[in-house]
Amino acid sequence: MKLTRRSLLASVAATTATFSLPRLAFGAEDTIKIGILHSLSGTMAISETTLKDTMLMLIDAQNAKGGVLGKKLEAVVVDPASDWPLFAEKARELLTVEKVAVMFGCWTSVSRKSVLPVIEELNGLLFYPVQYEGEESSKNVIYTGAAPNQQAIPATDYFLNELGIQKFALLGTDYVYPRTTNNILEAYLKSKGIPAEDIFVNYTPFGHSDWSKIVADVVALGADGKKVGVISTINGDANIGFYKELAAAGVTADKLPVVAFSVGEEELSGLDTSNLVGHLAAWNYFESADTPANKDFIAQWHAYTKNDKRTTNDPMEAHYIGFNMWVNAVTAAGTVDVDPVLDALIGQKFPNLTGGTAELLPNHHLTKPVLIGEIRADGQFDIISQTEPVPGDAWTDFLPESAVLESDWKDLKCGMYNKDTKTCVQLKSNY
Repeated sequence: MKLTRRSLLASVAATTATFSLPRLAFGAEDTIKIGILHSLSGTMAISETTLKDTMLMLIDAQNAKGGVLGKKLEAVVVDPASDWPLFAEKARELLTVEKVAVMFGCWTSVSRKSVLPVIEELNGLLFYPVQYEGEESSKNVIYTGAAPNQQAIPATDYFLNELGIQKFALLGTDYVYPRTTNNILEAYLKSKGIPAEDIFVNYTPFGHSDWSKIVADVVALGADGKKVGVISTINGDANIGFYKELAAAGVTADKLPVVAFSVGEEELSGLDTSNLVGHLAAWNYFESADTPANKDFIAQWHAYTKNDKRTTNDPMEAHYIGFNMWVNAVTAAGTVDVDPVLDALIGQKFPNLTGGTAELLPNHHLTKPVLIGEIRADGQFDIISQTEPVPGDAWTDFLPESAVLESDWKDLKCGMYNKDTKTCVQLKSNY
């Protein structure tokens, strides 16, 4: 399916327009409140505004079916504004003032970790829809995005086995997700025989715009004739400058491929992608997936937004799966109270949009297929690799301190259980 790309200006205009939408309004006694905790301004708005719109669409559709437990759903939208401490304040407001039954939100791991102490203190429930670094399993979070073994490790294997990459540039935004993911990848690459001197790691601030020296340094890595590949955990609007600099430096995918973990259809819609053809992204969903369920979802999205240029993406599918699992769990539990809903969530299954079925595991992670996509000139992706569903792993096997840990909120009632000592190390998360 070929979609016209939006300019960044149009994206900003759409953000402003959608933010002004009135939220659903019903009598309090007749409604179940759902908190939407996504940045609608600041550096992450380029990615998160669409997730707010996705949730409003899903809530509208559920209300058209009669709501949940005979009650209408009411969306309560807040804007944490890409300000990490503000995420915690807004989460507390949603839980204590608005009395929401559940929250869907966050993108960056630093925003999620800001929210963790609040929801664990108040026994809230957060559905988190974005790929992350793992090394966490909270009773109060359902992780509907990918763990490292469902994105980062398979993408690295693709570079090693399919493209013959010999030197790796790990480029990330300077916060917990890129740093932890790259720690895992460094250990993994060394276990595969890549020497430390052939692994280049660099971090930049959110919103970073001057990429000339970094791109030049990456290009220089190949001066010895070894093939270089970039693994990108760059987040937000910093991707715009990064890809523009790649194009300006004449970096093409055949010479120096990039695989990104935080660049999808939404981020590419503000770029001229003609010079990015062949670069890669690893996700668990692409809009170009040719399935009846995906075609229906895209049609629903275009009808809701009244804009057939609005793209779909991986975190949207994660919210779609998570929301429907929550609805089914609430229906099964007969209540929106968090603990019964959590019990009913484990084992929930729901069809994903790429042709398989997602299942929520006792570690609060989903089973997800791993897809590698190649950027096309129209800003979409050709799916060049797809696996069967992979169970999400909260604790990586490639860091010694994590390899002995497992998460099981069903039987062990613990997110950090030491298999050697057979003890629950802690119940609260590492913030």
